Parts: sequence; structure tokens; C-alpha cells
Amino acid sequence: MKQLLILAFFAVSLISCASCSKNTSPEPYNGNNTNPTFSKMKIKIGNSTYTATLYDNATVTAFKSLLPMTVNMIELNNNEKYVDLPRSLPANASNPKTIQNGDLMLFGSSTLVLFHKTFSTSYSYTKLGRIDDVTGLVAALGNGNISVTFELQ
Repeated sequence: MKQLLILAFFAVSLISCASCSKNTSPEPYNGNNTNPTFSKMKIKIGNSTYTATLYDNATVTAFKSLLPMTVNMIELNNNEKYVDLPRSLPANASNPKTIQNGDLMLFGSSTLVLFHKTFSTSYSYTKLGRIDDVTGLVAALGNGNISVTFELQ
């Protein structure tokens, strides 16, 4: 009888452990994942070309469907260039508190912004990605409006 109880205990333990296997399904997507996707984009400004790493979110997926594109970006506040996109993208804005030189973000649902200075902000943006190496970015963008080409690598 003792052996039967021990055998039953082990059988129940095995069944319990089998049902406790780690769930490997991904967490639900909340649309605001700022982990790099390791997808890269080229940003051409005059004779300079920069590589940006894009984030993994629904906004980036929609943005990539617009590429390649060449746009005339407008200078604003001596720290950013912006352009209104031809259509709205899904947005999930939050306040980053600090903008970094080389950040590429969406303001609202249709304004693409490329920042070329680091500063504090109270505005909210949806993060798209950032330039990997910002060396020479300020000089390449200059002080006024400029033509910029965005394309996937």
C-alpha cells in the first residue's frame, strides 16, 4: 500500500510539473516597444550618410512603408528638423524627458522630427529610432531647411 501511495505521489508530481512548463509565448504587444529591431535605415543629408537603428513598434512598421522618401525638413528652434508626413502613423507618445542628438521621433501622428541637439523637453513623442554615430550631424544639417533622404538599408 505504501508503494502505491508513493507511486501515486510521483505520478501527480510529474503531471503537475508538465503543466507548469514555462510559457514561451511573447507578451502582448503594447505598441510602445523601444527595443532596437536591428533594422537599419540610411539617412542622407547632403554628402553625408548616417545609419540609424530603428525601434520595434507599430509606428516604425508604418513609417517603413513610406520609405524610401526624400523630404525638405524645416529648421525649428535651432535643435531639430521636422517635416509633415503624407499620412498619419499610429502613435503612442510619451515624454522622453531628455532629447538626444540623433533621436528620430514622431510628434503627434504625422510630424517626423530629427533632433540635432541634446536638451530637456516637456513634449511627448513616439520614438522611431536614433542615429548610431552623430559625428558631424550638426554641421551636415546646418542652420536652415534641408533635403533629407530616408531609406531602409
